Amino acid sequence: MKHRVMLRSHLRNQLDEYASKLGTSPEELGQAFEWMLANDVAFEEGERYAISSIDAEQRIDHPLAKRFYALLKTEIPAEFVPVYGKNWATLRDRWLRVWEQVYNIIINKIPSHNVRLWWLRAGGAKIGKGSSIWRNTEVLGVNNLVIGEDSVIAWHCQVDARAGLVIGDHVAIASHVLIIAGTHDLNAPEFWSISGPIYIDDYAWIASRALISYGAHIGRGAVVTANTTVAKEIAPYKIVGGSGAKPMGERPHDLNYKVGGKGLFTLLH
Repeated sequence: MKHRVMLRSHLRNQLDEYASKLGTSPEELGQAFEWMLANDVAFEEGERYAISSIDAEQRIDHPLAKRFYALLKTEIPAEFVPVYGKNWATLRDRWLRVWEQVYNIIINKIPSHNVRLWWLRAGGAKIGKGSSIWRNTEVLGVNNLVIGEDSVIAWHCQVDARAGLVIGDHVAIASHVLIIAGTHDLNAPEFWSISGPIYIDDYAWIASRALISYGAHIGRGAVVTANTTVAKEIAPYKIVGGSGAKPMGERPHDLNYKVGGKGLFTLLH
């Protein structure tokens, strides 16, 4: 299987660094890396690198490749999909998917922040004080969702955290925003998934109907204007918009406001 999750590292250029962490030589690690590429444990696509998003660790019989894969997994802020079978990992994964579907069909329509947040936290989401997800917003990969304090995701959004979604403090995500963790391999006859974590830093503002795609990193205080698609890194405090998320300006660097999305005014949101 070639389902994969993208890394931010340039593996070939960083083999020396990884070899030091693993207590081996770059030459030995290079051989292990080639084994991983040949056995669909790691993937190289130009300057981009990925590893199997199906947790292959227990099935890797190359000792150093197994250790390298385990180290690379720690760079992804998400739980990997288990190898399905009659085991606890599969049962837990299936239960979590049922839990989030109940949220998306029923719970996310209940006009109570507390009920919705309890359900998400019980499913594994980490949501800080004062933060909220308003009604009719769908969440996928609930156990991989991390939100800081005083951040808000408004109405009718789709929040895909299956490859890891990390949102900071005082973040405002407006209504009808799509946060999509992945796609599928357009160059393969099979429907292999390609995904990647998304990071949205403190004080970022995502305007209505923007699409934040896998691999995006929205810097501190940055603004993504309405109807803009982002699948890259946006520098702190930059305002981007239009085709290709072009720079349009810059915000002040001394931001200190509170979003306040869980107060009396938003009681029924």
